[in-house]
Amino acid sequence: MTQKILFISIFLISLSFFSCKNATNENEKTINIDKKLSDYVNVKLTSDISTLTPKEKQMISLFIDAAKYADDIFWKQSFGEKEQLINDIKDHSIRKFALINYGTWDRLDGNKPFIDKYGIKPIGARFYPANMTFREFDDLNANDKYNMYTIIRRKKDGNLCTIPYHKAYKNEVENISEILEKAAALSENKNLKKYLQLRAKAISTDKYLESDIAWVDMHNNNVDIIIGPVETYEDLLLGAKASYEAYVLIKDNNWSKKLDKFANVIPELQKMLPVDKKFKHEIPVVNSDIGVYDVVYAAGDCNTGSKKISIVYPFIGQENYNKGSRKLQFKNVMNAKFKKILKPISNLIIDANQFGHVKFDAFFENTMFYEVGNSLGITNTINNKGTVKQALREKYNITNELKSNILSLFYITKLQEMGGLLNEKDIIDNYVTYMADIIRSVRFGASNSQGIANVIIFNYFKQNNAFTINKKTGKYSIDFENMKKATINLSKEILIIQGNGDYDGASKLIDEYGKISPELQKSLDKIANAGIPVDITFTQGKNIIGLYY
Repeated sequence: MTQKILFISIFLISLSFFSCKNATNENEKTINIDKKLSDYVNVKLTSDISTLTPKEKQMISLFIDAAKYADDIFWKQSFGEKEQLINDIKDHSIRKFALINYGTWDRLDGNKPFIDKYGIKPIGARFYPANMTFREFDDLNANDKYNMYTIIRRKKDGNLCTIPYHKAYKNEVENISEILEKAAALSENKNLKKYLQLRAKAISTDKYLESDIAWVDMHNNNVDIIIGPVETYEDLLLGAKASYEAYVLIKDNNWSKKLDKFANVIPELQKMLPVDKKFKHEIPVVNSDIGVYDVVYAAGDCNTGSKKISIVYPFIGQENYNKGSRKLQFKNVMNAKFKKILKPISNLIIDANQFGHVKFDAFFENTMFYEVGNSLGITNTINNKGTVKQALREKYNITNELKSNILSLFYITKLQEMGGLLNEKDIIDNYVTYMADIIRSVRFGASNSQGIANVIIFNYFKQNNAFTINKKTGKYSIDFENMKKATINLSKEILIIQGNGDYDGASKLIDEYGKISPELQKSLDKIANAGIPVDITFTQGKNIIGLYY
């Protein structure tokens, strides 16, 4: 009954967002489109491929081919028919902006429409019929209606039905599977070969467990691809449906070796959490790997909106999965964001006495432990409310971003106190860089879970005097001891909310701290007026990395 009441509420809200895509006779909105484009700075996705074997280079070429089909599927999931939209847009700038956003809604500005005739974005994207009612969905007798890999459609008789991804996107799926099989035939790494064969099967059946396990078992492959339905952020209606994406990756072996020492301490990090034992009884699997990669091609969900600088995959908590995860740092993307965005922002808003502490190594470490925090903590509630994701429902994505982000600073502080792993560096670097990065990430907007999570951290820090703002210069100075205390307290609060499956507590935390204050807005305006980009876009392809086949 509670789930039914919740869904009714969500659905009634969603009705106000749904609009007819086929509305006509409205002009394209061109106001400030050049300004919107300037919110992005372009970055070429390059990497040194000289160390790859001829077969590995051929595999990268095939991976990119497969990624393009994943991109086509995401277009259908997020907007609809790509070619119809692009052909319909006559203005070059608007067309470019639509390609960046995979549709007609500005992902860095709360999904506001920038072409009037397409209306407001449906909060369920294209995973559900726009005119679906709650009663219809509730009456739908299908065990897989909440499945991550099905869409809901209307049959000719008007009734609803579920369609698995591998049937809904049959043409693209068949092409991806065929390409992955070709790549597997080229692989001289038996673990990579096994993964590619299993992934080809998974794409064609929507059963991913075996291929996820095979992916985690790989540790010495120079080339890699993550492809398929992964994140559920695009489904703002239920947070149930996964979006297609693809990362084509080349491993940085030198940097990866530097991180081997951290993988071994991950089980101990779970024990350090600042909560009672009942909230940290889950034991993380030791089979965890931290690697550094260059992204040479990104497609689908991961290529839209704010670009990720790291991921943890597979997602812990999927049914029957107990193999741990791999944590991937995207060094070339991270370096671009640091140089082109974070460093200029820091120069503008961090006090001169602390600006020297904004460093790439600190940014890299903070990001690495964000992914560690993402994989640790609590998966299942302690009071039989199911998984944390089930209990917190549409609040989960924000709370999990918050947990991952604040635990990164918590863990770095703990490791510094322990000595041995981080004791040769100045931890103030991490704190000052973290503060600047909060403000950078806030700019991702109200439709972005990471952006909202960072607003919460900013306001929580402010309330606990973790920083001061110079009234004359508007620049920030962090108070180390106060920020340390605030980090511990916020970590504890969010872990307890998750462990208890406290939906009301999550809602209260978001409502209380999740709004941009006048002080923060003033800083954001200062950054925007300076012309500092919000995020990056990619120029990518085989020719960019020197492949011509």
